[in-house]
Amino acid sequence: MARTKEFDPEAALQSALELFWQRGYEATSVADLVEHLGIGRASLYATFGTKHELYLKALDRYTETRDPRLLAELSQPGPALPAVRAVVRRFAAEASSPTARLSGCLVTNTAAELAPHDAAAARRVERSWEQVETPLHSALVRAQAQGELPADRDPRALARMLLVLLQGVRVVGKASDEPGRVRDAAEQALALLD
Repeated sequence: MARTKEFDPEAALQSALELFWQRGYEATSVADLVEHLGIGRASLYATFGTKHELYLKALDRYTETRDPRLLAELSQPGPALPAVRAVVRRFAAEASSPTARLSGCLVTNTAAELAPHDAAAARRVERSWEQVETPLHSALVRAQAQGELPADRDPRALARMLLVLLQGVRVVGKASDEPGRVRDAAEQALALLD
């Protein structure tokens, strides 16, 4: 007869996500996970698989629950450029907040730490970036159609530039205690939309 789990797998996954987010993949050992989650090594493996599988599940959870406002903000009816500007400014403000400096963005962290040599992590990072770039592109296409964005601008290239900016502000925001650096970069990028 199989034993019933004496822990909540969803809560354990969230706890693992938080530990990986704080420390990174390499700096988090299986022993750290066992201690942090309060479950046995056998239960950890039986429920989540290897450390790498657990990390990927945590990353999936993060991308499923992170920033659900983005699509809603960028697809509101009416003028599109104010929404794009608001999203960029919100990302910059969040990236330079004291709490963001503690952990940054798990996708950005994964892009730097694992994606160069881990195909599964790289696919998830790319998918997450698409979830940001696509609504930005759609909003910029709408802005151009509505006469808010000059006709000579390339909405796809601008969306990609903004994606790179948003990822960059997350890195700089995590590493710098100078919020003006992130804010100034965001404003200069937004000037390209005029």
